[in-house]
Amino acid sequence: MEATLALPQLPPHDPRTPALSVVDMHTGGEPLRIVLAGCPEVSGPTLLAKRRYMRQHLDYVRRRLMFEPRGHRDMYGAVLVPSELPEAHLGVLFLHNEGYSSMCGHAVLALGRFALDFGLVRAPSAGAGEVRVNIHCPCGLVAAFVECEGGRSRGPVRFHSVPAFVLATDLSVEVPGHGKVVVDIAFGGAFYAFVSAKKLGLNVCSAKTRDLVDAASAVTEAVKAQMESLDFKNPNLFSCSKRQFKITHPDSEDLAFLYGTILTDGKDSYSEEPTTNICVFADEQVDRSPTGSGVTARIALQYHKGLLKLNQTRAFKSSATGSVFTGKAVREANCGDFHGVIVEVSGQSHYTGTASFIIEDDDPLRDGFLLK
Repeated sequence: MEATLALPQLPPHDPRTPALSVVDMHTGGEPLRIVLAGCPEVSGPTLLAKRRYMRQHLDYVRRRLMFEPRGHRDMYGAVLVPSELPEAHLGVLFLHNEGYSSMCGHAVLALGRFALDFGLVRAPSAGAGEVRVNIHCPCGLVAAFVECEGGRSRGPVRFHSVPAFVLATDLSVEVPGHGKVVVDIAFGGAFYAFVSAKKLGLNVCSAKTRDLVDAASAVTEAVKAQMESLDFKNPNLFSCSKRQFKITHPDSEDLAFLYGTILTDGKDSYSEEPTTNICVFADEQVDRSPTGSGVTARIALQYHKGLLKLNQTRAFKSSATGSVFTGKAVREANCGDFHGVIVEVSGQSHYTGTASFIIEDDDPLRDGFLLK
């Protein structure tokens, strides 16, 4: 018979600092830590204002939950906040090792289940059915669709993105150690640079993760370095070979930043076989999943190039874990003057546990740390 140890509800901690209660999930191996309680009120009239407020005033919450010793440098999080949109069931701020994302597809897939299972949306009164969950992300309103049976979520979740579009193709950048590399930039709720790993002398399916991270990070920094002086004012000009390049978004400058680089296997033409990629974002953070917002942007890019038709489903495989998302462009949609598409992404999330994290007032590492 195993011995049991009776523990108090929480270990000794600073009573002035509420415990941070969380539910942990993963989608395709990519973690999501959802904050249930303990985060102070995030002020602001809009979701983007709340994002700015949390960055300026509550960043210690992000560090405590994402960094060691409670997290790790590849942890991902979500803080649920009220939305100013009347049709939204919840608003969310996304957390990672560098700051705050504008969109996260793997998190939306997990939050769809969470919203249903934790009563944020009402389950069908009888039998099974599909429940729509409107999630207000910093990039805009995203609709998740969750299958329900017996009042609980089941099976994969799918979501419809905000309008996804191509910002530039054939952008030539000087990447240290690799010379001139031609990349594409597309938006799927966040901006990504796309390049075949072969152009960097790597095989995305077999190369060491460290080598892929180094190459993708070099591309990201090279693109950022060339974003200083050129004001990209013509949204219909999708080809650019100039040395300077500026990312812009029609709705808000809060969305106008390069989130990361996605290295692909170069198999962009339609096929029933999965195409493999790896996403490196923020401060060299590696997405274990195929990346929901990255899949969204990649489908927009393939549709723009005429390689994919509306409602033609493709499978996208993570080189990190082998997990698969599917995606398709379901209809055309504009974002300002950009011609884009609404993308549907599907994937499976799972619960991994719950936790309550505390702070001791004499802990010199109370706000966390990261190792590289």
